[in-house]
Amino acid sequence: MASQPFAVYRDAVARTRLLVVGDVMLDRYWFGDVERISPEAPVPIVKIARNEERPGGAGNVARSAAALGAQVMLISVVGDDEAGRTLERLLAAARVHTSLHRDATLPTTVKLRVIGRQQQLLRIDFETVPSHEILATKLADYERALPDFDAVVLSDYGKGGLAHIARMIEQARARKIPVLVDPKGEDYQRYRGATLLTPNRAEFRQVAGSWRSEADLASRAQRLRAELGISALLVTRAEEGMSLFTDAGSLNFSAEAREVYDVSGAGDTVIATLGALLGAHADLASAVRIANQAAGIVVGKLGTAVVHPDELA
Repeated sequence: MASQPFAVYRDAVARTRLLVVGDVMLDRYWFGDVERISPEAPVPIVKIARNEERPGGAGNVARSAAALGAQVMLISVVGDDEAGRTLERLLAAARVHTSLHRDATLPTTVKLRVIGRQQQLLRIDFETVPSHEILATKLADYERALPDFDAVVLSDYGKGGLAHIARMIEQARARKIPVLVDPKGEDYQRYRGATLLTPNRAEFRQVAGSWRSEADLASRAQRLRAELGISALLVTRAEEGMSLFTDAGSLNFSAEAREVYDVSGAGDTVIATLGALLGAHADLASAVRIANQAAGIVVGKLGTAVVHPDELA
């Protein structure tokens, strides 16, 4: 079957109900000019001229899918603080419905990036693992919401927000709802039974080991896929494109980036696009090709940006 363009699925994507669950964070950007080096240490002095705030992590996945036209709900945990309220406001503006559980014992995860002369000079992270009580409440919300959705994306950033991910996958598969996982860490057993896993090159190497050739990569990917009982494995490989592994074999997609400006958030774009399209019943090859195209567009933008339907024309 020939791969289809996004326009074929645009109306179906607009009807798709996508549930996103995972670690959410607030991305803050401080932009400024660098004109001199500090006399206190050999570091640049940045005179801040403006700042921006955007949803990050699972929040970026949710707003990326919403930007493509999907109907999106996000379940996550934030702190009972200014950053959490800012996230809620930004997500509402992006047409994302939210169920954000407030944990007064932790600060909302924030990634602060300092940008000078269009280059990232420094990133400062503020993060704490959420409490078990909050996570149990989040799981209950997930179980109630699940029947109303066409596809699920579980965005794991390793911040502790997906402690119940194995149960979430099991429940989605029991209802024959596609469940896509953006994985993190070395323990992939917790993702057993997922429909699709989307590790990047470094994440896959961490679990499967280094490969000597394309054939060796395919062998390792298919072995991991069989061990985990997952339908498909998509390895995103930066400038080398993407490689999809299924029962039918492997498919390679060349990178489509015309200009690489900022790779942050590219993985979010990929899984958000895949979730929206698989929820719209697109075939997997078409979904991956369009996600590859979307990734090529988003890396040409600064920060955690999104892609709109007209850009995929």
